[in-house]
Amino acid sequence: MKAPDTSDSVPRLGREREPRWPAAVALIAAGCMYLGLPEELSVGPRWLLLSIILLLLAPLVITHRSGRHSLNHALAVIVDAILTIFLIGSLIFLVQGLPSHREPPGALLRSAAGLWMTNVLVFALWYWRLDAGGPHARERATGPIRSAFLFPQMTRPESETDAAPWSPQFVDYLFLAFNTSTAFSPTDTAVLSRGAKLATMAQSLISLLILALLAARAVNIL
Repeated sequence: MKAPDTSDSVPRLGREREPRWPAAVALIAAGCMYLGLPEELSVGPRWLLLSIILLLLAPLVITHRSGRHSLNHALAVIVDAILTIFLIGSLIFLVQGLPSHREPPGALLRSAAGLWMTNVLVFALWYWRLDAGGPHARERATGPIRSAFLFPQMTRPESETDAAPWSPQFVDYLFLAFNTSTAFSPTDTAVLSRGAKLATMAQSLISLLILALLAARAVNIL
């Protein structure tokens, strides 16, 4: 007698609930690194960005825990946009101040390193927040998510794993952003959508500009 097929009777496992604390840590870290910049390179007082982040972090947590996901998404986009504005503003000040040698070499090196790391965190937050509708939409998806990035785990056949459907979390986007700033392109992850391609181009351009400024300053010192 043929054994009955029980594969359809096995319930499909749901996706793992994604923790939000890594993104909160990244926000606070970006504000702390901005706090270490010289006044000449900061947009407004150095403490302003960290104060804004801490001020908006409470409503972000409250809206997430209360299930108001649309408001939570809007607040997160506002925070990321503010981070981006501060990053671009400081980068402009860095470019303007390079010919006048306003910053000593040591301070310039620390400032450039802080801006480079802030660039990684800012774009990791953007990727994590917007890809496939954001973390809440990725959690609720029952099938393959419509991600703008093709992570290696997405290419595995479902028959090879008994685990729940895989979806990227913040660390995966942080790894993607770090590689983009380091190698000026994603390494193991393919970029699929045009919007994501423009975002990775912008991140690579900012990283390249920071490193080029450092190289030019080093040559000038020598």
